[in-house]
Amino acid sequence: MNKKTKYIFLGLILFLAVFTVISEVSATCNVIVITDPAGNDPNGVAAGSMSFAKNMFQSSFLMSKDKQFAVLSGGEGNSSDRVQAIGQCVAALQNGASPSTAASVASSFNGIRLIVGGPNVGAAIGGSFDAYVVEEQDNGEITVTPYSSTSGGLAVLQEGHKGAIIHLRNSEGNPKMGTADSVRYQTAVNIGKMIRDGYPATRIVGEAMREVATDSGEQYGGGAVNLVSRVSTGDMFTPTEMNATGYAMSENYTKSCPTCGWSVGFPEAENYQVCPVDGSQLKTTNACDALINAITVTSNTTSVSVYGSDRAGLADTTEAIVQASVTKYGYNPDQIAGSINRGIHNGLIMGVNYVEPKDISVKENSRAVGVYFEPLADGRTSPPWNLPVSSFLLTIIGTIQTAIGIILILLVIFRSRLIKNFQDRK
Repeated sequence: MNKKTKYIFLGLILFLAVFTVISEVSATCNVIVITDPAGNDPNGVAAGSMSFAKNMFQSSFLMSKDKQFAVLSGGEGNSSDRVQAIGQCVAALQNGASPSTAASVASSFNGIRLIVGGPNVGAAIGGSFDAYVVEEQDNGEITVTPYSSTSGGLAVLQEGHKGAIIHLRNSEGNPKMGTADSVRYQTAVNIGKMIRDGYPATRIVGEAMREVATDSGEQYGGGAVNLVSRVSTGDMFTPTEMNATGYAMSENYTKSCPTCGWSVGFPEAENYQVCPVDGSQLKTTNACDALINAITVTSNTTSVSVYGSDRAGLADTTEAIVQASVTKYGYNPDQIAGSINRGIHNGLIMGVNYVEPKDISVKENSRAVGVYFEPLADGRTSPPWNLPVSSFLLTIIGTIQTAIGIILILLVIFRSRLIKNFQDRK
């Protein structure tokens, strides 16, 4: 194990150990889709996880941006075993192991499942699973093959082939218990049809998750990754606190303004029909559509990075505003800064100061925008008013007002004496 791999491995173990101590987590739906095995299509390889169970954090859909592989995990085993399995799997992949070798790590742990894959390497599932492997054969025929294992199993999507692996089981307590077998099969068949019809992997993963969420009840995020473009849904759909479920992928996610980029999430979005900024009709986006949009890269997609603050909701709101600004005005730092500042002024963005064009980093060739925010001090949610006079002038005015006030107080205190002196002079 080289030094870089060692640090990555240790960091992953420490990160996952936090969840091991205080919670259990088990993805019951894992899916990986490869529509461009060579990795030339920016949307050609994608993967995702979700479940009816709680605690579906990003550890259930890990992605290596450097090596371009995904590790999806789950199973009925304990979290300690799952953490060890993931760590050993990632270490193997960092050292050049194939997906089948890395996924086989799960067989050493009771009830643990791993799906591993990426561009140029194919995919594999190992451990405890009920899955279908969808694969385009050399003659163009698409096959849908079932695989099942309670321990020690392995199923492989061969390198260089289009296809998918989908695992699905029902969680305890799911009102739709008993639907997993039929939904798993039907979703696998539909994945095959979408591969045949030329849909990109990012779209297929989103549609598969939609079908599973609706028909099997295994619906809570979780999330998904685009392995070619190195894009993740991050915390969009994961739980907001420990021992809670993530966002229901079968429900609506946001309402947004196509003109200015203003957006609001559900359930608060129920209170809005038009944009409060410019009066435009709002567009409603389903959670699975939001997932597809988040991981699909297009010629109109702008990659937005936010620096300086990790305030909740800041990155998502900023991304929507920047995307709307770029669509309307192009990659113009002045216009982007103006759009963001209007968002701050209108209360859409809180906790940061107004930005200037120098705070906007634009790389038009790669369709990327970086925004550097300055957090407000003392817990303020909005910056001070930007009045059209200088602070020096306000200080002078304040000093004059203070002096006048003191004079008036003295006049009141010594009123009788001043009147008497005035009368004596007469």
